[in-house]
Amino acid sequence: MRLDGKVALITGAARGLGRACALKFAQEGVDLVLLDVAGNIEGVPYQLGSQSQLEYTAKCCQQFGVVVRHMRVDIRNMAEINQAVDEALSCFEHIDILVNNAGIAAPSGKVVHDVTEAEWLLMQDIDLNGAWRMIKAVGRLMAQQRRGSIINIASTAGLVGYRNFSGYVAAKHAIIGLTKAASLDYAPLKVRVNALCPGSVRDCETVEGKMLSEIARSLDVDVNEHEAVFTQSQPMNELIEPIDIANAATWLASDESYRVTGSVITVDAGFTSR
Repeated sequence: MRLDGKVALITGAARGLGRACALKFAQEGVDLVLLDVAGNIEGVPYQLGSQSQLEYTAKCCQQFGVVVRHMRVDIRNMAEINQAVDEALSCFEHIDILVNNAGIAAPSGKVVHDVTEAEWLLMQDIDLNGAWRMIKAVGRLMAQQRRGSIINIASTAGLVGYRNFSGYVAAKHAIIGLTKAASLDYAPLKVRVNALCPGSVRDCETVEGKMLSEIARSLDVDVNEHEAVFTQSQPMNELIEPIDIANAATWLASDESYRVTGSVITVDAGFTSR
């Protein structure tokens, strides 16, 4: 129970890594505020997390005896974010952990000059600007509390390039920059900001993740063979499991990492070590 008594706000919590982090945090005694757009977004060519999935995440977390609030929030909308934070404070009075997990992998799969302006702006508005908006809404509170841990879910795409994923790569590189800059802003106030860079995460049925299969689709990789294809590029010859990311996030959220800030931690089976 390393996080007992803390309150965490997690975006993109309906499924995937958001659900994995929520479940792990709940096991550690964390009360939760779970946010998700809980619906599809025009321009994103695949189905996003649903309201029923968000409710299911909340139900699973409640089984660990923690208090859970879940809300539909579009991280492109500052007013919705501020309202959610206000509601969280009215319920819990403090927020100790922010996990910026919400993001999209597509529209992708195009040479950079074939990416439309609308596609480019949509990717940046969700994957980069959404994280900045959340920090803007929660960072001031954490600064007043003089404590807090902000965990930005980046990607190995924040460290290296990927062909035909220019918008995604640009956004995730920018998340790394945002992490480092914000960590310096908040360091004197005892608020820590770090980034996690997952490698190829398996689409685990338990958390209903779809990111890896969507990346495969964008790359024209057969969805029935995509796990084997991605595994071949991992030095450990294994895909990352969602719990691997949740475990790393738990450490960053805990006092065990009290003097860790501005760090970029890879969980990628050695992919970026080559």
